[in-house]
Amino acid sequence: MIAKRTRLLITLAIAPLALAACKKEAEAPAADTPKGEAAAAVAPPAGKTWTEVVEVTPEGGYRVGNPNAPVKLMEYGALSCSHCAEFSETASKELLGDFVTSGKVSYELRFFMLNALDIPATLLATCGSPEAVVALADQFWAYQKTMFETLKGNEAQFQQAAALPPAQRFTAIAKAGGMDQFFASRGISQAQGQACTADVNKATALANATNKAATELNITGTPTFFVNGTKIEGNTWPLVKTALQNAGAR
Repeated sequence: MIAKRTRLLITLAIAPLALAACKKEAEAPAADTPKGEAAAAVAPPAGKTWTEVVEVTPEGGYRVGNPNAPVKLMEYGALSCSHCAEFSETASKELLGDFVTSGKVSYELRFFMLNALDIPATLLATCGSPEAVVALADQFWAYQKTMFETLKGNEAQFQQAAALPPAQRFTAIAKAGGMDQFFASRGISQAQGQACTADVNKATALANATNKAATELNITGTPTFFVNGTKIEGNTWPLVKTALQNAGAR
C-alpha cells in the first residue's frame, strides 16, 4: 500500500490543501414530480452541437454547452476520486447527450485537488485544448482503477518523487501512475506532457483554487454540485438529475 505519509508530503510540497475527501453522500428519495416551469430547448450555433461549445470560465472551470443556458450545473470534481468516477460513468452520457445537447443546461467542471495525484492528472488533462478537457476527464475517470493498480506496482518510484524538486515531482508521479502513457495515447505527447507537469506556477494555482473553493464555498468532499449557484444535497446522478429537472431542464 502506498504510504499515507508519502502522499501527504508530496501534496504539501506545493501548497497546503484544505481538508476534503472523495465521498458519496447518502441517497435521498428523488422528488416524484418536477417543480418549476419547464425551459425551452435552445438551438446551437450553426454547424455545431452544444457539446462542441466549450469555454474556460473566469474561475478556471471548463464549461460545456450553451453559455446562456437557463440551468447551469457546476461540479467540483477530483480526478483521483472514485465517487467522481462513478458519477462520470452513470451520468455523462445522459447529462451531455440529453440535457446539455438541448441547450437547456450547461455543465462546468472545476477541478479540485484532494491529494498529490490530482495535481499531475489535472495538469495533463488541461494540457491540450479546452475543448478536450471534459472528455479527457471522463476518460481518465474510466481509467482511474488502472492508475491505482499501476501505482501499487510502482510504489518505490512514487515514494521517491517526494524528494524531487517541484519541477520534476509531478512528472515523476505521472510516470508512476501511468498517467503520461494514458494521455500520450490521447494526443498529449510525452514532451508536451512533461512541460505541463513541470509547470509549478500552474500546480500552485490549482492548489490555491482548491483552498479558495473549500473556504468560500464549503467544499468538504467531491463530487460537489451546484445548480444555478445553489449547492445541492446529494452527489449521485439520480439526485443531480432531479435537481436539473426541478430547475426546468425537462
